[in-house]
Amino acid sequence: MRAVMCGVVLVVAACGPPNPCSGHQFDRLRRYSLPYVGHWVVARGDTLTFPTAPGMSDRFRLGDITLDTATVVVGRECVFRGRIVFRAPRAETLTVTWFGQPEQAIVSGWPADVGPFAGLSLAWAGRDSLSGSILLDSKLGVQARPGMTARFVAGRA
Repeated sequence: MRAVMCGVVLVVAACGPPNPCSGHQFDRLRRYSLPYVGHWVVARGDTLTFPTAPGMSDRFRLGDITLDTATVVVGRECVFRGRIVFRAPRAETLTVTWFGQPEQAIVSGWPADVGPFAGLSLAWAGRDSLSGSILLDSKLGVQARPGMTARFVAGRA
């Protein structure tokens, strides 16, 4: 009986979900992400103001972005950790998640009380600089003009 129970435990363990931070798919994600790793300082960028959003009438200004190689599992996906520093309306550092693709890196994961942000889209603007857009989350009730963007340029620190 004991041997049967041990066999059942081994079968159940073997059938469990694989580690999302290993395997071919994650190796590919890591390879696409590695060029974006580092500390990026925003050199210039748009400042956002949301006058119609309750509690969000302050001007927002992004300062730094740090993309790390430490992994974290979110749902069933393995992504990387990072930090975003806002300079205004208050100095605040947020822990975020991110991943790279051949054409861009996507950063997400900050709380709704900071602002109506869904994430950042980052793309290469030169050998040592990134061009980015702050992505807005329409689910938070902020009405942005169609085509409104918040663009910025960041260079390696």
